[in-house]
Amino acid sequence: MLLAKTSSQLLEAGCDEAGRGCLAGPVFAAAVIFPEGFYHPLLNDSKQVGKSQRDRLRKIVESEALYWAVGSCSPAEIDEINILNASILAMHRALDKLPIDPTIIAVDGNRFTPYKRVPHCLEIKGDARFLHIAAASILAKTHRDEMMEDLHFLHPDYGWAHNAGYPTLAHRNAIRAFGITIHHRKSFRLLPKPALKNRAI
Repeated sequence: MLLAKTSSQLLEAGCDEAGRGCLAGPVFAAAVIFPEGFYHPLLNDSKQVGKSQRDRLRKIVESEALYWAVGSCSPAEIDEINILNASILAMHRALDKLPIDPTIIAVDGNRFTPYKRVPHCLEIKGDARFLHIAAASILAKTHRDEMMEDLHFLHPDYGWAHNAGYPTLAHRNAIRAFGITIHHRKSFRLLPKPALKNRAI
């Protein structure tokens, strides 16, 4: 069972990101603060639930959280500052959109840059352990997928409505056939290196 960390004395924001491993599209992040005692039995890491359940959970989180917000970093920003720094910046942008500063921030993973003077804690696999981080993962994933579905209609050859920009075989084959778009991350290895052929000496 996932745990709630928020108490009446603490407004603890859970933060997580989505889209770090994609070849195209922004990286998204979310920040979520739940009321004391919040619990929902279906809430889980976004990677552990299907699309229809994620969409359902997004509505629950957005209606029942005390505060929530989503931020992102563009492919150009990812190329400029690298994906780790862009993921952290997207979290900061989500936190910026909250109407209040949290008392403490719980971040999924093991890397984060301090936000203002708010203390933070790093939670390895936190999206599978804590409700507010799981909720942030749901919002980041669903908001990002929604954008990728919109971009799919502008660039249908890449199948972003289905692969969300991740490095599937179909996505990479489309890059081979059609090249890249402004939404691709040029600093990423968009195609694997050619396999080295054995040659007789």
